[in-house]
Amino acid sequence: MKQYYVYIMSSRSRNLYTGVTNNLERRVWQHKNGLLKGFTSQYRIERLVYFEAGNDIRVAISREKQIKGWLRSKKIALIESRNPTWADLSEGWYGKADPSLRSG
Repeated sequence: MKQYYVYIMSSRSRNLYTGVTNNLERRVWQHKNGLLKGFTSQYRIERLVYFEAGNDIRVAISREKQIKGWLRSKKIALIESRNPTWADLSEGWYGKADPSLRSG
């Protein structure tokens, strides 16, 4: 069954970006390597600080919109409810290989 992820990325200075994807590992790699032009590359949004998974894209998109509509303080509370130290949850995911080239 296909998985969909709502995720929040952060810069070191805690600028936040909320997104949705069907391949979290690939999308985070794209953020970390500046391949997504615009806000995320401009502000160096490179740390995965929160994510949730589900199997319905409509629910994931709705949740992404919900979170994007929240005040910053509520987003911070959500992150800190699961990740109080703002650790990069993708730490150790990558070697040198591009995850988009992996099979599976």
